[in-house]
Amino acid sequence: MATTYNNLFLDTRARLKRAGVESAQLEAREIICFAADKNREQFYRDMSLYVSGELERRVEELVRRRLAGEPVAYIIGEWEFYGLPLDISRDVLIPRLDTELLAERGILKARESGEGARVLDLCAGSGCVGLAVAANAPECRVVLGELSEGALRVCKQNVRRNELNARVTCLCVNALENPSSSLWDFDAIVCNPPYIPSGDIQGLDMSVRDYEPHMALDGGEDGLDFYRAVAARWKSALRLGGTLIFEVGMGQAPDVEDILAQNGYEDIKTLPDTQGVWRVVEGTVNN
Repeated sequence: MATTYNNLFLDTRARLKRAGVESAQLEAREIICFAADKNREQFYRDMSLYVSGELERRVEELVRRRLAGEPVAYIIGEWEFYGLPLDISRDVLIPRLDTELLAERGILKARESGEGARVLDLCAGSGCVGLAVAANAPECRVVLGELSEGALRVCKQNVRRNELNARVTCLCVNALENPSSSLWDFDAIVCNPPYIPSGDIQGLDMSVRDYEPHMALDGGEDGLDFYRAVAARWKSALRLGGTLIFEVGMGQAPDVEDILAQNGYEDIKTLPDTQGVWRVVEGTVNN
């Protein structure tokens, strides 16, 4: 019996759902769009059309990879964050909805700082946070700082893909070391550092543990190595009134508040994400 795009979509969604995939609807759509080389508009427009046996086979192969644990963003090589389409590879973490709060705080700070505002996205990964800031605060300039060569390549692709070359630069930067003298005078540093305690990595969900880069996950013995280093070493890269804005893991907010306070940051604030988890901790340099 001939299969339509709609049948293929419903079948794929049902298989993912049975396997416990939370966002089965979104993932089914992304897999079929990728296999058919269609954008979402074309996909919805063609729902009643019949698909080829070749396309069914392609979708079957992709679904198998997904059911074996490979995240859909790595299978299709892209993902969306804060409305921006991003290239994704196994060298970077997959951008997550929780992190949009970090982007939002960076955007607010950049807009407040007005024309010529400077923002550093430290531990940039795919560049998702810094690019969201640049796209939504058109007067600011953004530096994406990242140590991994593979991740820097992805950053550069994403700057080009979103046509932000004029205002966004990518630099090789080690967040655990002091900033070079060229990195200073930022209005905001946004940072989603590795924050999983080393001993917890083996217990992570397989799709994270076996596929996402450990370099971007491992925050040292207690998960707080990067918070301590960045709060202490990168304070000098902020201008007076500049803000350091961290994403934190579940339950880490009180420790990170203490780290900021010990390093002399003021106006320390903690904000919840859409799930009510304390997700962002920020502090300002006033002296």
